Amino acid sequence: MILWFAGMAVVAVWIVFRDPAIDLRLIVAGALLPDVVDGLLSVAGIAGPWPAHTLLASAGLLVGVMLATRGRRLLRRRLLAVPIGSLLHLVLDGAWTDTAVFWWPALGTGVGDQALPSVERGVLNLVLELAGLAALAWVWARFHLADPQRRRQLLRTGRVGRDLAR
Repeated sequence: MILWFAGMAVVAVWIVFRDPAIDLRLIVAGALLPDVVDGLLSVAGIAGPWPAHTLLASAGLLVGVMLATRGRRLLRRRLLAVPIGSLLHLVLDGAWTDTAVFWWPALGTGVGDQALPSVERGVLNLVLELAGLAALAWVWARFHLADPQRRRQLLRTGRVGRDLAR
């Protein structure tokens, strides 16, 4: 699941913040991060596919960014996109529906043996990926990415033109 998280995270951030200075590349990276981390931990046999799907992990990422960027306001503003994307992943994945995992360790340390939410959904993933593709089509049109100069700017800086903020 890539399109669902990437497309919907960018759309959500744009609708909520409407900030042309936010690095949309980092929003997407943050939105994909929980599945990447938990997938790698699961494959390596280190942990089941759940640690990055906890509120603690996303909150910890936020605290880490805040502490690591003390006194560096511009870097902080840029890097905050990663925990925002990570929190959006939890919403878009429905991670909050598995209270044992989402609230870990507040409700206990046992989380059982489950698969990643993206894997458990099965065929529904196809519908979600199509919705993500539609969201990315909206992004393409809204940010005028058919224009090569705008596309290069987005790929190089992660930002869209200020003229689009209206």
